[in-house]
Amino acid sequence: MEIQLSSSLIEKIPNFKVGVIEYENITVGNSPQMVKGRLQLFQESIYFELENKNVTDLPGIQEWRSVFKMTGKDPNRYRHSAEALYRRVQKQNYLSPVQSAIDLNNFFSLEYQVPIGIYDQEKLEGPVTIRIGAAGEEYRGLNGRMNSLENLIVSVDQQGPFGSPFVDSDRTPVTVETKQAVQMIYIRPSMDVVNAKQLTESLMNMFIQVHGGDASYRILGC
Repeated sequence: MEIQLSSSLIEKIPNFKVGVIEYENITVGNSPQMVKGRLQLFQESIYFELENKNVTDLPGIQEWRSVFKMTGKDPNRYRHSAEALYRRVQKQNYLSPVQSAIDLNNFFSLEYQVPIGIYDQEKLEGPVTIRIGAAGEEYRGLNGRMNSLENLIVSVDQQGPFGSPFVDSDRTPVTVETKQAVQMIYIRPSMDVVNAKQLTESLMNMFIQVHGGDASYRILGC
């Protein structure tokens, strides 16, 4: 699938990078016990780590808050998805297993302190552009609410916006019926290309280990 970054986004954030992974012939279902156990243990370790510090002290959380400021969105009102996960864990409102794709997405987002989106490719109409949301743009998100996309980073296909590091829309989620998916890792702009590739590839390999199928990845913005 053709996916590109808009020139206006790159102008605002010159080092902006997105790791894109495309999956084919995957099988989504209940998470194996290995994934459930790692997700639970990791959340518990994060909870204890945060006993004496603020979520916003964490480098990945802090950097993505600064990205929101650069696009003109208040990170105190619009918390990126990785920060939202961390704040849940801090309150011991731990994430329960949902299904394998979502559980791994949440695990990776917590591990790398970055927003990550995953979408059913058959629900998309390419090409896709990642840009800054315009005034009046909105969609119903996975949070069950209508969300204003103005000044947010958004992914847009021929039908309109469908994804954001804030919250994704309810139009393109991965389900147990999904066979082809696109995953977007909103890499920290400060991360160099070598580490960005290593992060994306390791995520891809673990996802394939759980879901089978085939995959390929690339880094946009470098």
